[in-house]
Amino acid sequence: MTRKPPESPTTPVTSLPAHERVGHHVKRVEQELMALKHAALKPSGLTVPQYSALATTAMHPGVSAAALARLALVTPQTMATTLANLEAKGLISRARDPYHLNARQIELTEPGWATLRQADAAAVAIERRLGDTFTETERATLLDLLARCSRTLHEEAAHVSGGSAALAPFKQPAR
Repeated sequence: MTRKPPESPTTPVTSLPAHERVGHHVKRVEQELMALKHAALKPSGLTVPQYSALATTAMHPGVSAAALARLALVTPQTMATTLANLEAKGLISRARDPYHLNARQIELTEPGWATLRQADAAAVAIERRLGDTFTETERATLLDLLARCSRTLHEEAAHVSGGSAALAPFKQPAR
């Protein structure tokens, strides 16, 4: 396959360069945050997704895997793998849900609680440092701007084939 070169060396490949794309900046900061959390969580033996699953389970004891995936903003398949790894490490237990035949209730084990405490101290230190970068007003403004980005993307999803389905796991509850 032969690529067709641009008409001239000054013809832009795209009409919106990366430095002008909001999504590029959001993604870069998200990747920086995840990379730093990954390094900070390493001594606890957890990955960022494993930490997220433990922290979310601690806030929602007895949660199902499907609900945990929604709360942690990952696919059910990703959560299944994460939970299998946490269970293999002895950090969670899964018991039959007495009300739903096929569901399992997820709980942290004692080693899970101890690991979460260690990991949470590291992750929260990063989040607090990031939050402390802003005044209360700036932080509220940033969160409002990010919420506006999210609303805009959900509105745009209606105009993109498969967009609504793609964003369904990220649907925010009505306020």
